[in-house]
Amino acid sequence: MESPERPPVSPLAKLRTISWAQVRAGQDWIRSRGLTPQQAFVLNHLAGNPGAIQRDIARETRTTPANVSGVLRGLEARNLVERRFEGGDERSKRVFATDAGIALITGHEEAMAAADESLLAPLTGAERTILGELLDKITADLPEAGNP
Repeated sequence: MESPERPPVSPLAKLRTISWAQVRAGQDWIRSRGLTPQQAFVLNHLAGNPGAIQRDIARETRTTPANVSGVLRGLEARNLVERRFEGGDERSKRVFATDAGIALITGHEEAMAAADESLLAPLTGAERTILGELLDKITADLPEAGNP
């Protein structure tokens, strides 16, 4: 008895599979350093924005200041960030990634580029160009991720 044919998989379902693999690679890299995705995001933000205030970090991470405070406490306990008062004003805490915090997240971009390369490995250069052009066409009128 033959098994029934499955309907073809939608191209967008295939893109979700690719996206999932990419996200998984990033999460695996982050977990290998003993961080949560939110902790890694905060460290990365602080590496590029030393002295950020908690309110700005909350806005960047799309969460609440209370949640950011908890993330920062965990990072402080591991000596990965430090909070400092600016100009003697105890209401104005600035947050800095320590050298250890920056060292912990260094290499993330390279790891993600390697994951991307692995995902695209089955394609020739010409196929990658065509894929890029097709994706450009599909996304031309769509809002960017995170921007409504």
